[in-house]
Amino acid sequence: MSGTLKTTSSSKGSNPLESIANKHVVVIGGTSGIGRAVAQQAAAAGARVTVGSRNKKRVDDTVALLGAQGQVQGRVVDLTDAESVRAFFEAAGEIDHLILPGNEVHIAAFRKLSIADAQASMASKFWGQYAAIKAARMSATGSVVLFSGVASRKPGAGAPALTAINAAVEGLGRALAVELAPVRVNVIAPGVVDTELWAGLPEDTREAMLKSFTQRQPIPRPGRPEEIAAVVLTMMAATYMTGAVIDVDGGTLLV
Repeated sequence: MSGTLKTTSSSKGSNPLESIANKHVVVIGGTSGIGRAVAQQAAAAGARVTVGSRNKKRVDDTVALLGAQGQVQGRVVDLTDAESVRAFFEAAGEIDHLILPGNEVHIAAFRKLSIADAQASMASKFWGQYAAIKAARMSATGSVVLFSGVASRKPGAGAPALTAINAAVEGLGRALAVELAPVRVNVIAPGVVDTELWAGLPEDTREAMLKSFTQRQPIPRPGRPEEIAAVVLTMMAATYMTGAVIDVDGGTLLV
């Protein structure tokens, strides 16, 4: 009896992102930064995309921007408001892929960050994602991508609340991968990404700050939203991946 393992090549050359075509992808926080890049790439792959944001103008502008690529719609939602969450997901219907980059976090040193701001950050980034998943009506073959960040495992001075919140999100992702199976639940942990988060700073200050955060990385620059989005789409399509935390950080955890 031969011990040779035989494989078939019927899928050779196929594009795994083809599996996203005609699927319903919901991106909360899909009107700026990484979320908008995810929505754009999903629409380009042929998905039906729903973007959500607290800002109606941003929702309308994003739908207008991406609508030419395919079926894109948008609705206002505030993940810290239970009725807003209920209404959004009731209107959304069944979801194949739920992507949750949207949050608002206050960053400051432990002695300077008020308890109220720390709690508000937890309410947005942890409880917001928790509430969205709880309200979503997911397809049995669907997936969820939560967002944490590399600070969960590489804390720096001046952001202890962010470190704790990111670690909590990663724990939630692993737990829900078990509890919600066969729905897949994964977490992406970006490093420093050049998004609108930094837009309020003067150009020279922004560039200096981003450089100071990333210059020691093996890839010595901040990430770009489209680079993070490309990994998110791969996570959607990777049907054997669940309970994973994927670092996309330019190698910052290595130094």
